[in-house]
Amino acid sequence: MKFLYPAQLANSVLSTIVKAAIAIALLVTSFSVLNAQSTAKELVFQNGSLVSGVAGADNAIYRFPSVMSGVDALVRINGRSSAMVQLVSIDLTTTGFDKAFQPQVTYGNNTSPAGNTDWWMEFQVSFVKAGTSAAVPVNSFSVTSLDIDGNNDKISEYQSYYGLTTYTLEQATALVASSIQETVSGTLTTVGKRFDGPVTNYTDIDTAATAVMATSNYVNTSSFRIRTGAKSTGVSGAADRMYSLWFKSFSYTTAVTSLLPVTLVNWTAALNNSTVALKWSTTQEKNSNYFIVERSFDGSSYNDAAMVFAAGNSDIVVNYAYNDKLPAGSNGMIYYRLKMVDLDGNYKMSPVKVVKVGGNTETAKISAYPNPVVNEVRVTVPQNWQGKQVTYQVVAANGQAVKSYSVKFASQTETINMSQVPAGMYVVRVINGNESAVQSVVKTTN
Repeated sequence: MKFLYPAQLANSVLSTIVKAAIAIALLVTSFSVLNAQSTAKELVFQNGSLVSGVAGADNAIYRFPSVMSGVDALVRINGRSSAMVQLVSIDLTTTGFDKAFQPQVTYGNNTSPAGNTDWWMEFQVSFVKAGTSAAVPVNSFSVTSLDIDGNNDKISEYQSYYGLTTYTLEQATALVASSIQETVSGTLTTVGKRFDGPVTNYTDIDTAATAVMATSNYVNTSSFRIRTGAKSTGVSGAADRMYSLWFKSFSYTTAVTSLLPVTLVNWTAALNNSTVALKWSTTQEKNSNYFIVERSFDGSSYNDAAMVFAAGNSDIVVNYAYNDKLPAGSNGMIYYRLKMVDLDGNYKMSPVKVVKVGGNTETAKISAYPNPVVNEVRVTVPQNWQGKQVTYQVVAANGQAVKSYSVKFASQTETINMSQVPAGMYVVRVINGNESAVQSVVKTTN
């Protein structure tokens, strides 16, 4: 295994002086994070109105004007756990706090079902230029969830936040914080935090009830997801739950702020003759230590290929690269992933990137890996498309795109999740500027 340093450390070793500097940087960064939270702008959610879709239905979009100067918020209903989950109100104004976003969500006829049940509604919050749909990133903001509690019987609430950078809880919190993990390109990846409350009912919505309060903090964000949910252990009334999400931070008696270690972007793998150029960037690092580049020839068993030391703490874009010289005779699919390790030894894994060695890689095509496809299909693009913006589409027989997304810096091989796509015949279309290529693929269930 090779050992490498990021650009800023490439010409030195991690001497005692450097380690001391990193320790000081940790203290400075922690102070900066807390200071940023205290100075983050308050966003005001008032006068929301339906602008698209059917009120309360999936894909309905509501506009909240002037959440900050020159910026509106669009709130979209992404989905729900079942048809029994209904939106009573997009924003309650008769209770709680007028400036907060306060959706009211119910299950069935305000009664939880028998057995252990978990229900939720998911919202996508996007910031846009006032009166338009043009995305606008907000430099720094906080969202405080108030009174994540229960009904004093069998129901307890929870809220989930995706894409946050840090979160704050009371030291003597009654909430349980857990990591949200989703499968990204075949790898289980931490994408957010879930805060579960107790069954105990805390009377009224109150900013002083810090034991059932959580503050999620975001940096340079234009869109993120929230789930408001509840769980029950049996039939009970009061399944009609009211949530108060105030976009500002509050004081805790003894605040405990946890940092999410690394925000990874632009993770690509491109084949150049017998070398695979691996590149990635981070937009934020907190207490990060090093990256392990892992390589596999079968997609299952991985070996360490290199160690790349991390910046440690950073709120700016840091670029990393590693060129993996392939063994002679390499052929077929080669898989790469990053293990991102913190100073305390905790780590998380990146999505998997795939390159194809040998054969014809000069036309965009579906690798039969497998074809028919059950869960994932892999698309290999020409070498001159790699590192450029490429759009991937999965098109049904009726011409409707069932999946469509773009990547800013294309890898040689992209993995598309097909697990939720119905069985049938599809065409994968890959577009690079004025060029495009297609390949048919059969989706099966087993």
